[in-house]
Amino acid sequence: MPSIHPWKVRILALVCVTMIVIPAGYFFSKTSSPGRVDSEEWMQDAKPEVTLKMYFGGEKKAATDEVWREVSQYVKSKGLNVNFSVNFIPWTDYSSKLLVMAAAGDRWDMNFDSDTSFRQMAARGSYLPLNTLLPEYAPHLNERYKSDGTLLSTTLDGEILGLPWAIKMNQRPYAVWRADLAELAGIAPPMNSIQTVEEVDTLLHQLKEAYPDRKLSLVTALPFYMVREEWLDLEFHGLGCYIGDPEMKVRAIEQQPFYLEAALMSKRWNQAGILNPDSILGLEDSANHWRSGKLLFTITSHEWAYAADPGFIDSAYRQQVSLLYPEKRQVNRRPTSNVIAINRNSEHPDLALRFLDLLETDRALFDLVIYGMEGKTYKLEGDTVRYPDNLNFSTSNYMDWGGQWGFWKPQFLRPTETYPGDFWNKEATFAELPQNVDSPLGGLMLSDYKIGKALERRDELYEDLGKAIEYGMEGNISDAIAKYRQRQMDNGLETIIAEVQRQVDQYLLFNR
Repeated sequence: MPSIHPWKVRILALVCVTMIVIPAGYFFSKTSSPGRVDSEEWMQDAKPEVTLKMYFGGEKKAATDEVWREVSQYVKSKGLNVNFSVNFIPWTDYSSKLLVMAAAGDRWDMNFDSDTSFRQMAARGSYLPLNTLLPEYAPHLNERYKSDGTLLSTTLDGEILGLPWAIKMNQRPYAVWRADLAELAGIAPPMNSIQTVEEVDTLLHQLKEAYPDRKLSLVTALPFYMVREEWLDLEFHGLGCYIGDPEMKVRAIEQQPFYLEAALMSKRWNQAGILNPDSILGLEDSANHWRSGKLLFTITSHEWAYAADPGFIDSAYRQQVSLLYPEKRQVNRRPTSNVIAINRNSEHPDLALRFLDLLETDRALFDLVIYGMEGKTYKLEGDTVRYPDNLNFSTSNYMDWGGQWGFWKPQFLRPTETYPGDFWNKEATFAELPQNVDSPLGGLMLSDYKIGKALERRDELYEDLGKAIEYGMEGNISDAIAKYRQRQMDNGLETIIAEVQRQVDQYLLFNR
């Protein structure tokens, strides 16, 4: 995933999987009923050919341009006269480059975004309000959002600034390690026996002893303690609440007792050579490192714990997983986990929305956008999509492209080698377990308008002091945390929390 906000990096860099995204669309042209297009009216209202410019994360796959030329021909046959310029930014740079591009006034039409990065872009006015445009140019999409009510999660100060995804799932973490290498070394934990941070610690030391020269992990200890303590991360500059707190009292993570425990465990891993020292730089894509066999341990999600193909480059690699703290509550993924947004400087927001609306109702277009060209980028066996001969998740020439989740439609998703059968129904069922709960703040969009400068200083303090603590790189952890906590208090932490609490209370007042 991208190197998002510094507070988010410490978690995203830990998760070995990529996950995410949203919306949909079907062409509509000034008719009173969605989906009915009058060809004469369209011809009279026809516009010259234009190019929609889009940004996604990851690496551009070999057949991308060829596929999107086919997409263009298809939507033109439906009356939408557009070409597509599909651009990719490496995940490690994705959110920071989006922010720079937006600040510079760059023009593009739509992009994928997620959680903290989306909120940063939205708060800075980088995205176009869709309140009027969405029902006019994407009526089918608008009806679906009216039905599921998720647009609240992308609404800031009354303005709809993004289109959230429609997949129900939970991202509670699993410990995952290379089972093939562990077994070679005689390390064979019973199934589902690694559930606590202490049990993870034992396993990590066993792996380190067996493979002293291998890169072991990029994962700090903090995520394990967050699960143990049922911490609800607001994904807003290191602030959060406890899931069990009925008042949803906003707190700073560095001020919590478990923060010290986590830092001490990270120091233990650092000293043992378990935690790779380069991980503090946030430049390594943990998902790619895991799939290429460069790591022996990471954390993952239910999605990738049970995907039929975890995406390893070598079929000899095998993984074993264990759910962490299974009795603890964990919030389900927010609708903003995956968002499609339209740039405020877009020259063709109407056409972008018409494309998304067509995608909402047209399965042939969905197959083309998500899977590519049958016979070249995928083959269809019954209803199941498979890779062409000699290709797989890691070597695919189009399938599994980064950021595609922004276009996922539950009604059109086909079984694949990675996600067979009714995989997504099982994901939704998992999210409905009693310990997997919807966040009481799931639709909250926090604004930094009144506290922007204080938050900038808070982030700077995290970079200068907090990050080294979390990665266990300070000599005296207790003294370092005491200093860090006081510096954050001196920076105006109470003012920051008071403003965020005000917004939380206001949200709860109208949404409980």
